[in-house]
Amino acid sequence: MTSKWNYCPLTSTEQEAESRLAQRYSGTPPISELLAERGISTVQEAERFFHPSLKDLHDPFMMSGMDRAVNRLNRAMGGKEKIMVYGDYDVDGTTAVALVYKYLRNYYSNIEYYIPTRTEDGYGISRATIDMAAENGVTLFIILDCGIKATDEVAYARTLGIDFIICDHHVADEVLPPAAAILNPKLEDSTYPCPHLSGCGVGYKLMQAFAISNSLPMGDLEGMLDLVAVSIAADIVPMVGENRILTYFGLKRLNSNPNMGLRAIIRTCGLSGKEITISDVIFKIGPRINASGRMQSGKEAVDLLVSRDSADAFARAKEIDGYNQDRKELDKQITEEANTILEERDVSHSRKKSIVIYNKNWHKGIIGIVASRLTELYYKPTVVLTHANGLATGSSRSVQGFDVYSAVESTRDLLENFGGHTYAVGLSLKEENIPEFTRRFEEYVNANIRTDQLTPLLDIDAYLTFSEITPEFLTLLRKFNPFGPGNTKPIFCTRRVTDFGTSKLVGKLGEHIKLEVVDDTSGKVFNGIAFNSAEYFDHIHSGKPFDICYTIEENKRKGSQSVQFLVKAISIS
Repeated sequence: MTSKWNYCPLTSTEQEAESRLAQRYSGTPPISELLAERGISTVQEAERFFHPSLKDLHDPFMMSGMDRAVNRLNRAMGGKEKIMVYGDYDVDGTTAVALVYKYLRNYYSNIEYYIPTRTEDGYGISRATIDMAAENGVTLFIILDCGIKATDEVAYARTLGIDFIICDHHVADEVLPPAAAILNPKLEDSTYPCPHLSGCGVGYKLMQAFAISNSLPMGDLEGMLDLVAVSIAADIVPMVGENRILTYFGLKRLNSNPNMGLRAIIRTCGLSGKEITISDVIFKIGPRINASGRMQSGKEAVDLLVSRDSADAFARAKEIDGYNQDRKELDKQITEEANTILEERDVSHSRKKSIVIYNKNWHKGIIGIVASRLTELYYKPTVVLTHANGLATGSSRSVQGFDVYSAVESTRDLLENFGGHTYAVGLSLKEENIPEFTRRFEEYVNANIRTDQLTPLLDIDAYLTFSEITPEFLTLLRKFNPFGPGNTKPIFCTRRVTDFGTSKLVGKLGEHIKLEVVDDTSGKVFNGIAFNSAEYFDHIHSGKPFDICYTIEENKRKGSQSVQFLVKAISIS
């Protein structure tokens, strides 16, 4: 789908900030603009941005409920109670469970962990799991990346003498579970400075508070930041503030001395000896951890992440890698089936501003990925449903700027359960309610989505000439890492570039263009790759000017570095 190019000039406030910053970064003009766009207004703020420090992490006791959580945990350990660490089966949940379990295991032995299965247990906490825990003498659950809506289940657990410490980051209902403590920076009355922590991030803050309350050294805990970084990248939470600090140091750990389980995954994905980036976490490490919960059991991912034996860890990583291969094949098959169904629908469906699609035979663990694929392809809020445990169960995904959580919430009287974020929601409902849900979901989307939200926007951060791409500029641009929502990799636009005479078509079908381009501001020749852009090749090859939008990528090979453009879009000048 063709995207609109969108450049928003700096506001007056941002222009004032850019002017102040330009005095410090005068040799690299675009840097001041990029900083101002990110809300950075002083040189001191810019230096903190460029040089993250663990000292800038917030006091964990600023989070509402932290005192109660730490006191209950200390009391459980002092009384030798049995503790169950429990979490969701996705990357965020499994890394959270691994972190909390591994850290507490250093100081306490009467502790175990549990990850529910998608097919048998479903999302969140169930009465059956509570009964099982009660039979095994558990009196305290630390529940991670879920639980904020488990009001009835937590109330039931209390009748059995079981307390809960809930560490979640999903949107809560008006009535909260009767837990011993709830840690959730998204609660309405929360004043915690970083409201967008991952589930694993909330677990990290609990362990940080536990360490402070017991005067424990922080070194062991900081050594687990690789798990937090993986959760933040995979769960696509904003890469700002505390999240960016945690990820920055987590990536350092991934590249120096990673968790034994992560080291095994790095080996299976062929990343050993290479610098691991956020993209590697999102596209290689995260999907393998997720595949365990999608195809088999998320517990296998935790088993890997808490392993203490390198041979055992590698064997487990290879098995999970196999799950990921199966997941890819199933993902491709179901996406093709979904596309066929949508293409066969009558014209009235193409006019709709949302997609709801149901097939009772689809694998429950894959439908979230399929929802993402369909959203990218059709650029509409999408719900994909299958059948599991007697209900239609599914996942929804959204387009940029549209709150799909509110859209799903508007149909809550038809739902058995739902929960999630602005851009992703899980839900379940009775099969007979699907037609009415489809109608009302479309009604809400149609009434609330803006026309411009139905076309992908390519946001341009800055216009750039090739003469401005200097070593100093690249050095500072590198310091904008790690990238993510709220601090996305800058997209630049250079106008009226021309072919150096050596650009060519590449790919099995000649569908991509390997560019070698120049502009009229310098004699530099820059390489780039433009995927699926063969339609522009004749114009480019003729020597006529064209505009490009691109990100700047750095290739590191055998100690050398080279710059390459990843071209996002081409426009005829």
